[in-house]
Amino acid sequence: MQVEHARAKLTLSLRVTSRRDDGYHLIDAEMITLDLADTLLFAPGEGVEVVPLVRSPRFEPTLVTRALDAVGRQSFVRLEKRIPLGAGLGGGSADAAAVLRWAGCSDVSVALSLGADVPFCLVGGRARVSGVGEVVEPLPFESRTLTLSTPPIAVSTAAVYAKWDELGGPLGDNGNDLEPAALAVEPRLAVWRDQLGDATGRTPRLAGSGSTWFVEGAYRDLPDAVVVRTER
Repeated sequence: MQVEHARAKLTLSLRVTSRRDDGYHLIDAEMITLDLADTLLFAPGEGVEVVPLVRSPRFEPTLVTRALDAVGRQSFVRLEKRIPLGAGLGGGSADAAAVLRWAGCSDVSVALSLGADVPFCLVGGRARVSGVGEVVEPLPFESRTLTLSTPPIAVSTAAVYAKWDELGGPLGDNGNDLEPAALAVEPRLAVWRDQLGDATGRTPRLAGSGSTWFVEGAYRDLPDAVVVRTER
């Protein structure tokens, strides 16, 4: 049985630079890999068994099966799920990237065919990410500790980008252009933002299209918060 770890990604900053004629948005973002990870165990056979190790809605491992198909491989996969769903932490993309690594595939075009975050999750570390996600420029590693707060709310990335367009392409004043749109799509996010901000005295930032909020530093006594570190 072979093991691969699918590490969560965190978008530290995100600017939406333009919108293509096909509807896809171009970004300029800084992303990092975290020590929060799903675990994939590969064994002879076929099928995917999901073991939820975090409170989460029902998860369909579509990206895992698509990634296996993309590399023309068959395997039984036991997926131990720790990255919350709909949290903006790239859980499904990280799982797909883990399958590509297991298969020895480093083709960015294959990664991009599975999702915009898969190329970064395949490379990992710290990087500047642009285009629709396919341009990944590695940056020097920085050791950081952060506290994440993920509401029990899944936010649709597609809905947030559509709202961003509807709002006229607002600039986020906290380093993330999608933050105003995400709050418009799901106003309850503001409650969790304010709770984290009040408890830490810091200004929380939204991870990508949400729903996770994060601040720098380790605040281990906060309920429903997770302290994470960056990984190379």
